Amino acid sequence: MIEIDGSYGEGGGQLVRTAVALSAVTGKEIKVTNIRKNRPNPGLKQQHLKSLETAAKICGAQVSGLFPGSSELFFSPIEIKGGKYDIDIGTAGSITLLLQCIMPALPFAKEKVELTIRGGTDVAWSPTVDYLQHITLRALEQLGYVGSVTLRERGYYPRGGGNVSAIFKPCKLHGFHFRKTEENEKFGEKLVGEEGFEEESQKRKIIGVSHTSNLPAHVPARQAEAAESLLLEAGYGSRIDVQSHESFSTGSGITLWTGYCGGSALGERGLPAEKVGRRAAEEIIAELRAGAAVDMHLADQLIPYMALAGNSSYTVRELTLHAATNIWVTEQFLNVKFRIEEKEGLFEVSVDG
Repeated sequence: MIEIDGSYGEGGGQLVRTAVALSAVTGKEIKVTNIRKNRPNPGLKQQHLKSLETAAKICGAQVSGLFPGSSELFFSPIEIKGGKYDIDIGTAGSITLLLQCIMPALPFAKEKVELTIRGGTDVAWSPTVDYLQHITLRALEQLGYVGSVTLRERGYYPRGGGNVSAIFKPCKLHGFHFRKTEENEKFGEKLVGEEGFEEESQKRKIIGVSHTSNLPAHVPARQAEAAESLLLEAGYGSRIDVQSHESFSTGSGITLWTGYCGGSALGERGLPAEKVGRRAAEEIIAELRAGAAVDMHLADQLIPYMALAGNSSYTVRELTLHAATNIWVTEQFLNVKFRIEEKEGLFEVSVDG
């Protein structure tokens, strides 16, 4: 049995999600203690429970400690199975964080896994569904990962109601070295003007989506316009799709991406749409100006996959506590050792194997 101190490093839900995923892969039972010990509301929350319940179903695990506020978890996997699963997180629990709990294990399933998940697609403190589709999964493809996520309906805080379908197939992971942004130009899309001529820009193009539900159509347009204006000032062309829907929950957001870098922001009551757009633009501009291979959010998500694939690396402008914690957890399960070096103002993270 592997014992994990849930208060180590970042000490949040991600530590538990990574530990459970790698427990499923390795077949090693785990005991996680002090779960979210230093948080205002320690222990497991409802959305953590749904993630862990789903992981247990997929790998036939024996599990205890699954209740709200639990500070200790026992998880003993048997076999990663395929099949179809219908999951309702309830309210606006993050769909992308639930997927983080199971995705590293799914290449090792006996057959493909098909999921229908209801919950939050665009909620605070988690990757947006657009980020997952256009950045995370695109990066994982380079490691041989085979999976797709389709957005059916958006769900915002606090009501949720979002709907996503996903398919993941068994696959063999392989190493990949993520290079600097300048070498990823193939991911930038060419912008074509009204007369069919390609617009010139000093730097590559940024793609995005600005969306709302149950709000006036000018809100996503203003978000997009503010983002486009700031990006243009920074020397980046952009094309941002504007979407206005009527659905179960009310909210707004914007996600921008190019290559392995992104930026996103969510609307809030009383927050002008222009500020939402600018926040997303500022985030991706900071990443692109640093010249790293991946952004800070992708950097921590990639850790378990890189360890499973072996012989992989990336550069990032800052190694977050999330990434450092994910490295520590991953090294508890797999016979790997990550190397971290500072080079030309960036952090290079690599793993052999």
